[in-house]
Amino acid sequence: MNFKSPATIAIAALLLQSCNKEIGSTDPPGNTISVNFIFTFDSTQARLNNLGGAASMPAGNAGQSPRFHAISAHYVELTKDQFTGLGAGAVLYKAAEVTTGVAKAIDFSKAKLTGNNEVFLAVPLSNLPAGTYNWLRVSLAYQNYTVAAYLSGIKVDATIASFIGFSTYIQNFKIKDSTVTVNANKAQGFWGVEGSVLGFGSVQTGQAPAGATTVPNPIFATSPIPQSSCVVTGQFSVPLVIKGTETTDINIRVSLSTNKSFEWKDADGNGRYDPGNGDQVVDMGVRGMNPVKL
Repeated sequence: MNFKSPATIAIAALLLQSCNKEIGSTDPPGNTISVNFIFTFDSTQARLNNLGGAASMPAGNAGQSPRFHAISAHYVELTKDQFTGLGAGAVLYKAAEVTTGVAKAIDFSKAKLTGNNEVFLAVPLSNLPAGTYNWLRVSLAYQNYTVAAYLSGIKVDATIASFIGFSTYIQNFKIKDSTVTVNANKAQGFWGVEGSVLGFGSVQTGQAPAGATTVPNPIFATSPIPQSSCVVTGQFSVPLVIKGTETTDINIRVSLSTNKSFEWKDADGNGRYDPGNGDQVVDMGVRGMNPVKL
């Protein structure tokens, strides 16, 4: 995500001080055959841009691969080909939404936060039409991770909570040890950071500008995704075949690329994130998605 200069200054100051009802089911009965989707975070996976092409680090920028703690999804869809428009495939999950503001928003109070190698969605096999699927779409809604920052040569662990869904109604959220109260709708790019120096911690929140989140979609030319939707698209290396007569669970690993997904303008050119030296964060979006049937 892009952060404007005031946001970078705020982070520096902080660190210096230191619905829709679900369509799928996250908990099907134990005697039901299910299709399980498992999130993993991979810092060695290919680093992609919005169109699904290889993304090198731009001159003057630097990046690091965050240490992910949790993520949540708002929407999951399987599609058979690259010509299937958003919503025209097999929609397996849509998280709860509210209309407390002027428009609908994701209800964060009902979000399921998932860690590495954990199931984020289990869909009864009977809810998935038989067929061959080549693409997976997942709309990401929330991320929580830690990055390394440096202030006057001191390395600081900064934990960041970022809301990357189209809009989110937030009552409150916990970053690391601190809880922030909001009670409002927040647009894509709302964030909170908690850092500490020599044991003293503090919290800062801010808002990234619109359109600043990388959302890879390799089939944009045939199946575009609305801006700010954060619907990441990934292709199965081997097509997923669903017969509908399976007798054991189907497990699908959904690997998200965190390869230098935290990117900044490296003002001092030292390759480290130094917010106090003018380094400005420009992106926090994930850098690709690879679904694989295990």
